[in-house]
Amino acid sequence: MERVRVGVIGCGAISANYLKNARNLPILEIAACADLDMDRARSRAQEFEVPKACTPEALLRDDSIELVLNLTVPKAHAPLALQAIESGKHVYNEKPLAIDRDEGRRLLDAASARGVRLGCAPDTFMGAGLQTARKLIDDGRIGRPVAFSGLMLGRGPDVWHANPAFFYEPGGGPMFDMGPYYITALLNLLGPVQHITGTATVAIPDRKDKQGNAIPVHTPDHVCGTVQFESGAAGTLMTSFAVAHGVYDRQFPILVYGTEGALKVPDPNGFDGPVQIRRIEDEEWQEAPHAFPKGYGRSVGLADMASAIRSGRPHRAGGEQAFTTLDLMQGFLDSSREGRIYAPALRYERPAPMPADLPFGELD
Repeated sequence: MERVRVGVIGCGAISANYLKNARNLPILEIAACADLDMDRARSRAQEFEVPKACTPEALLRDDSIELVLNLTVPKAHAPLALQAIESGKHVYNEKPLAIDRDEGRRLLDAASARGVRLGCAPDTFMGAGLQTARKLIDDGRIGRPVAFSGLMLGRGPDVWHANPAFFYEPGGGPMFDMGPYYITALLNLLGPVQHITGTATVAIPDRKDKQGNAIPVHTPDHVCGTVQFESGAAGTLMTSFAVAHGVYDRQFPILVYGTEGALKVPDPNGFDGPVQIRRIEDEEWQEAPHAFPKGYGRSVGLADMASAIRSGRPHRAGGEQAFTTLDLMQGFLDSSREGRIYAPALRYERPAPMPADLPFGELD
């Protein structure tokens, strides 16, 4: 299968993870690195032996590049993606898809009108851990799913990140930063959402970075809510950048409870975490063997999209899934502000499961 030439725009910290893992995925040819800071673009290109470093504008003018990997900061995701779509290129965004559903809808409409594909992180749901959890549920190993809980609790990135201010701008906060992993995982495990309710607050309005500079907080730093799935399963999701001691199982932050058993789901911010199951007759939790290839990392969603471009099939980390996630994240905030139940704006369809019988790196 002919490789797909990819141009990376945004050479910050997360780009190293993508570029490292792209080496293991033969469908990808990373052709250029671009950034507003040319020194950063040149540094990343040299580090990962990418043949070209350039400005974002030059990359978008390069007709040999088919697919843009957009790793800019959240508020730039939609504007940059729209430019790439207008230039006739497929686009894969880092999460979130955009900072609100209006921007997200414009991206879906623009990609459809231009006849190009739109994809978006997270792709962690494609890893062996979450795919195995999905198969156990689909195979009826815990009976009918009835309830779930999802927890992501911490003090916030200002205690560890070098430049944390953007985490507290619109499009940031714990729900928009970490919620994509949890919501995408839950959608893939349990299917379409019927409705949600949310509560959101700014718990710590006065924050400082590690240098002592004030961080304006323009988005809620504690967001939680309930989710009712069309299948009948219902539960709670809590995300926080405001707690000192979040007591939860970091290895298994999602639990799914069914009529015949329960499932401990691995961290949705990772790919190959363990899965544990306890059926109604079991005295102890049992580790479930992974049913899918291990070893994937960030870039597998990009590679799956590239493979789908060549074969014509749907790609898994698609724009519609990312829009549903974005819509629900904003829905939690809307529900809190307006005091009402929120129903999704778009009907969600689960993507196909990952192939279990292909060699590592082959995605069709």
